[in-house]
Amino acid sequence: MEKIVLITGGSSGIGLKTSAALNQAGYKVYEISRRDVKHPGIIHISGDITSDSSVQDAVNYVIEQEGHIDVLINNAGFGISGAIEFTDIASAQRQFDVNFFGLVRTCHAVIPYMRKAGKGRIINVSSVAGSIPIPFQTFYSASKASINSYTMAFANEVRPYGISVCAVMPGDIRTGFTAAREKEIIGDFEYGGRLLRSVEKMERDEKGGMEPEAIAKFIVRLIHKKSVKPLYSVRLDYRFFVMLSRFLPVRALNWLVYQLYAK
Repeated sequence: MEKIVLITGGSSGIGLKTSAALNQAGYKVYEISRRDVKHPGIIHISGDITSDSSVQDAVNYVIEQEGHIDVLINNAGFGISGAIEFTDIASAQRQFDVNFFGLVRTCHAVIPYMRKAGKGRIINVSSVAGSIPIPFQTFYSASKASINSYTMAFANEVRPYGISVCAVMPGDIRTGFTAAREKEIIGDFEYGGRLLRSVEKMERDEKGGMEPEAIAKFIVRLIHKKSVKPLYSVRLDYRFFVMLSRFLPVRALNWLVYQLYAK
């Protein structure tokens, strides 16, 4: 039986490269995104992950066409930056509605079919920022930390039904994500120029980061694994940083992050 993959945010960046890699590996790939961009071998579904009905309609369409979904990849997301004091609540809520609740919506829609089939794999794209929160990108970091907690709890809920759930935590990636970041610069004067310095450093790191193809290959390998652990970081240095976050005293870890991104 042909393996069916549904991926959110598959029109660019990590999502597009992952969709292409899966298509080359023999999977039939459906991608949900708002941008109606056609790519060879990838079936586009126009949808908005902030809408319950839009997500459900997209999942229903795949089920009508294929009868099953073997793999769900929750990749859609974006970033905002700014000082907490000057970030309006509506912007913070939108960050969570896309990055976290968008993922929750797709899981709600897909999981009944996987549970009845007695199998399935769900891969959530998180971030190293979920384990090591970044100042002036607080709400993005918090949304990714929520994905990590959700993934670990969810994995145990559905384990008896042959469904595995994991999260991938990339570090700096060279994609359009950097240019798409929504930046709030109000408050930089009050914070002594630290806001802009922090974001500029992060964006330099991203522009010199990994190619999205590396994450795509990693995700394909995860799909092929017989069993998965809940959380994965990618590349040796990021694995080291995540490990460090688990063993260093919290005060020491936060001091190091301050030196890098908030001084």
